Amino acid sequence: MFAAEYGLKGDPRLEAISEAIRVVPHFPKPGIMFQDITTLFLNHKVFKDIVDIFVDRYKNMTISVVAGIEARGFMFGPSIALAIGAKFVPLRKPGKLPGINKDFFFFFFLVLSD
Repeated sequence: MFAAEYGLKGDPRLEAISEAIRVVPHFPKPGIMFQDITTLFLNHKVFKDIVDIFVDRYKNMTISVVAGIEARGFMFGPSIALAIGAKFVPLRKPGKLPGINKDFFFFFFLVLSD
């Protein structure tokens, strides 16, 4: 669906990305096929292809800030932000930063979830 919708159907990068994801059967419980994306970073070409796919989609939009929600957002967000000339803002869970009011983050995430 995603590939066809965004003009990527038949794109060889998608096959390489899919093959680079490690599948861990029955984790964390029987019947679950856990998709471990950390293996995407072991191959620099695959990682670059992922970033390029995002950049191609968003490069002509006026985006000034890329927000990444921990932890996967921290992995991809900075590279995408750098490539499109935007700032990167890491979004943390409440209580993860000292001196920050937890109520602010609850409200902030509540707004973003819509």
